[in-house]
Amino acid sequence: MDVRRAGERGVASHGWLESRHTFSFADYYDPAHMGFRALRVINEDRVAPGRGFGRHPHRDMEIISYVLEGALEHKDSMGHGSTIRPGDVQRMSAGTGVTHSEFNASSDETVHFLQIWIVPERRGLEPSYEQRTFAVDEKQNRFRLVASRAGRDGSVTVQQDAELYVALLDAGAEVHHELAAGRHAWLQLTRGAVRLNGVALAAGDGAALSGERGVRVEAVETAELLLFDLA
Repeated sequence: MDVRRAGERGVASHGWLESRHTFSFADYYDPAHMGFRALRVINEDRVAPGRGFGRHPHRDMEIISYVLEGALEHKDSMGHGSTIRPGDVQRMSAGTGVTHSEFNASSDETVHFLQIWIVPERRGLEPSYEQRTFAVDEKQNRFRLVASRAGRDGSVTVQQDAELYVALLDAGAEVHHELAAGRHAWLQLTRGAVRLNGVALAAGDGAALSGERGVRVEAVETAELLLFDLA
């Protein structure tokens, strides 16, 4: 296990935006942290009320937005417009190229969200968009699949051999996830405190697991986490 502590992440502060970069991104470059397997970006962003990212381009990347607090307004060149709230998972396949914008939909509350990039299995895919809502009880004290290659069990579809699970844990709860031979995992803790295979993690910490038979998470206090199962 390789733990990436919250305080070790890259920092970007622009007044209207406070961002923490788990992996190298934009002006933050660390050759020791360029991603993990197909997982390329995990940015924890806080955007001030009424502010956001103006229209900008992407290509050849699977982009997932996961809101922790507040509401994020999305518009793109494919004609989609939506508001993403806690419980929603949005996936945009940039493929051959898209432009989009992301703004805080509130005039008085900060939006707190994760921006996740996964490298697709091949370049030049047709751009596409998907957004789904997952109820709290689907994730309470269990792993809920929210993104997968085949869109299994009502999850959004990603163009890569990768699965993303979300769990909301009560203090004292324990969840398990088995890893098939040759698979790897990344766990990102967004709130609370847990023990991952016996190792203590706090909010903002992440951990890469390779050569493990499974993932065991014990909640020390109420917690929310994302688990990536990767080839």
